Amino acid sequence: MSERGKITDGMSEEQLNERHAEKMKKKKVARDKIIATKTIEKGLVIIHTGKGKGKSTAAFGMIFRAIGNGMKVGIVQFVKGKWSTGERKVLEAFPDQVTMATMGEGFTWETQDRGRDIAAAREAWDKAREMILDPEIDMVLCDELNIVLRYDYLDVNEVIETLKAKPEMKHVIITGRNAKEELIEFADLVTEMEVIKHPFRSGVKAQVGVEF
Repeated sequence: MSERGKITDGMSEEQLNERHAEKMKKKKVARDKIIATKTIEKGLVIIHTGKGKGKSTAAFGMIFRAIGNGMKVGIVQFVKGKWSTGERKVLEAFPDQVTMATMGEGFTWETQDRGRDIAAAREAWDKAREMILDPEIDMVLCDELNIVLRYDYLDVNEVIETLKAKPEMKHVIITGRNAKEELIEFADLVTEMEVIKHPFRSGVKAQVGVEF
């Protein structure tokens, strides 16, 4: 039996509830003290990377949250140009708040043309840079930017210099596996998605409403 089980063994439901309430009360006091020390307010550079599923999905969740709070958002999809996603269809319902550019021409293994990929990446980055520097846009999502940086289609230092120049309260989200170390070091928030189990490995194809 665990230590917790020994402590609660024989206690009535009322005693358990009282004990739980007291424990949560202490936790709230401690948590409130921690929150009170967090006084900085700034725009964040956020990275979703790793081999696991959900990087773009989590990023679009933040985009939808921002829209719900009346914020203006900008989205550039770097390598998903051939995909018709459910997110894109939903975002079209908010033309006054959303500026969206799908600039990529598919994944690099589909085009099989490095020069064409580099040109597409440059065009997409020029649009993303414009959004990042635009003071009227509150949040920018650079979806799959990490992929074009991984293949050195763009210079990571150029991206970082633009992020340094963004408006103070602007949030920028960057997704894609294999994020550059320089970008990870610069970012405020980095989340790495891990694969534990994925249906693709069992022969299940990408499905509407799950992958796109």
